[in-house]
Amino acid sequence: MKTKKINFSKFSSIKIGESLDVALLENCTTPYQDYFIIGSCNNILVGTQPPPLMKLDKKYDYIKIENNTLKIGAATPSGKIASFCKKHNIANFEFVSHLPGTLGGLVFMNAGLKEFEIFNTLICISTCRGDFDKQEISFGYRYTNISSPILEATFSLVYGFDEKKIEMFKKMRSNQPSTPSAGSCFKNPHGDYAGRLIEDVELKGLVKGNMSFSQEHANFLVNDGGGTFDDAIFLIQEGQKRVYEKFGIWLECEICILDIRYMGKDSKLLNPYL
Repeated sequence: MKTKKINFSKFSSIKIGESLDVALLENCTTPYQDYFIIGSCNNILVGTQPPPLMKLDKKYDYIKIENNTLKIGAATPSGKIASFCKKHNIANFEFVSHLPGTLGGLVFMNAGLKEFEIFNTLICISTCRGDFDKQEISFGYRYTNISSPILEATFSLVYGFDEKKIEMFKKMRSNQPSTPSAGSCFKNPHGDYAGRLIEDVELKGLVKGNMSFSQEHANFLVNDGGGTFDDAIFLIQEGQKRVYEKFGIWLECEICILDIRYMGKDSKLLNPYL
């Protein structure tokens, strides 16, 4: 089996983690069930006791127009998708330019901005367990029940790239910090916003070591330089504790924590690709 050495303190968007050998999924005969599949690590926090890791081979990085549909390989970066759609005047993918990650991760978590979600134009996916139409997949806000590596996704093809949407999405992201982070720390609970709750319990700007809840956006856990996994975990747990004590709301992590001490027994079935 092919492997690739990855230094997660450089590769991950939050800049935390050690150098690890990561297996490459070249085809579905690879025993992927024993691994946790990653992508470009934009929503991942790698701990000091990670599970075995795997990422898709580069052959799954492609975009093509076929039979009046858009087919995208699961290893394709979101920036490449946005550029392709702009070049070919394709609509409904303007928002992905502001969602770092790879296509597999975007589909796995039904990523989006407000009402613009990746599942809006999805037709079907190809996985190591077969092909599934959108109607066969359970999905919702930042959720799907997909439990097998995604290899490719097929989308409706609509022409008419909208530059105005690019500006709109840019404004929606204007309050997000540029400091290294793993994106939104917590999912928004129903009818509320995680950032508001974090602010209300006076955690905005709280520092632990070189990690902090950003002063720019309370729901962003940022690495101010040399931050550690343990300090990040402290802040995550402190946020969950304080919000629960005050509001009775348990904040669910949007960050994917890859450390066997913090993962459930079925965690190897999750494949975020992010």
